[in-house]
Amino acid sequence: MPGAIEVHGLRKRYGTLAAVDGIDFSVQSGSVFAFLGPNGAGKTTTTEILEGLRNRSEGEVSVLGLDPWSDGAELHRRIGVIPQDFRFFEKITPAEAIVYYRSLFHTERDPVQLLDRVELADKANSRFESLSGGQKQKLGLALALVNDPEICFLDEPTTGLDPHARRSIWAVIRALRKEGRTVFLTTHYLEEAELLADRVAIIHHGHIIASGTPSDIIAQYGTPERIRVQAGPDLGDYLAHKLGVVARAEDGHVEVELHQKEDALRVLAAIEASGIAWSGFETRQDTLEDVFVRMVGQMDEGALRTEGSP
Repeated sequence: MPGAIEVHGLRKRYGTLAAVDGIDFSVQSGSVFAFLGPNGAGKTTTTEILEGLRNRSEGEVSVLGLDPWSDGAELHRRIGVIPQDFRFFEKITPAEAIVYYRSLFHTERDPVQLLDRVELADKANSRFESLSGGQKQKLGLALALVNDPEICFLDEPTTGLDPHARRSIWAVIRALRKEGRTVFLTTHYLEEAELLADRVAIIHHGHIIASGTPSDIIAQYGTPERIRVQAGPDLGDYLAHKLGVVARAEDGHVEVELHQKEDALRVLAAIEASGIAWSGFETRQDTLEDVFVRMVGQMDEGALRTEGSP
């Protein structure tokens, strides 16, 4: 079945610059899809094309079966959008903002109910200018829900928020998914994408460099699980000689890769038998952020080497 969003061969050029260069991805209905990338990667351009705010140069794009550019008026009635760093009329109250928005969409949504959903009911009659950054983002999310959207485009909805406010937004996103709505999320918080998203796509230099579930991306591009021991380099030398493993020593720690679960027991037994001082250990696995930083860094280093070659 076709997804809520289908993108094939999408390109967007500005003169000779290809901001988006032939990307493909699909977003299934009722899922949370995280679209990730560093600044300038093509993330915002792609998102604005999907929202019908910018026309594409080439390729096929379908959102809810509609062409975002030519069918924009119909599409906008069926999607909700919260832009990055949401702003609104300074003197308006959240309750008034919802009444204003519902008049645009010809709906009868209850302002108190919507504000309660995003934990902002206690600020219903406060002026926008008096709200904190997190409260302003919550209002933006409430307004994105006024028209009962099938897809919500959330552009970095938790940037700059305190941990409690971020978790409030996460709870709303999870509730939207549970209701069968589709969420298209952009974020610079990689742990947020790992926690919330069913699928992820990473874009860099206009190309998608990885896509799949967070766990699949980590498994494919990450490094093996590691045991990390607080000890000096002597222990690393001992383990390398005793077990024939690669032991990296840095910053007062020794790390050894674990390729199967029994390896942890072998390493710990060897450490105890070594007679070398150590104090405490932990096992570590790559996160989506680790993979993202490594992949983007490697691509940038490769580009720099290519540019610097004769």
